[in-house]
Amino acid sequence: MKTNYLAALVAGGLLLAGTASAQEKKIKRSDLPPAVEKTVAAQSEGATIRGFSTEKEKGQTFYEAEITVNGHSKDVLIAADGTIAEVEEQVSLDSLSPDVKAGLQVKAGKGRILEVESITKKGKLVAYEAKVETNGKKSEVQVGPDGKPLDHEE
Repeated sequence: MKTNYLAALVAGGLLLAGTASAQEKKIKRSDLPPAVEKTVAAQSEGATIRGFSTEKEKGQTFYEAEITVNGHSKDVLIAADGTIAEVEEQVSLDSLSPDVKAGLQVKAGKGRILEVESITKKGKLVAYEAKVETNGKKSEVQVGPDGKPLDHEE
């Protein structure tokens, strides 16, 4: 039962990843609208910019800036008006509360946690997401800011 659920979860994740990447398009900084450029300038101060992309979600266009800050990744999703919709920022496993660490490990099962990101939407921490490797296969698991399972993935 558990392996069927895991297989369905991985297949669903791959399907979603395929859908997301089909709508995601790499762009140049010069392609950013002025409001988005202003937000990118503020968010990337003292950081290294790795690239930009645009994607459509529910008919709305968003711009993603992939940056490296103090040696860790930070992806900022920005609406066309320059407001920050979401931030995914790499965090160290050691910096997490015991509840969050335990929650991620339970969701990871026998897998090894490779890296963890905090997910912030509209300025509020909504989840932690871990990249997990199990028997050579990679997947992702999420828990809420309290380490408990989420009702839905963020």
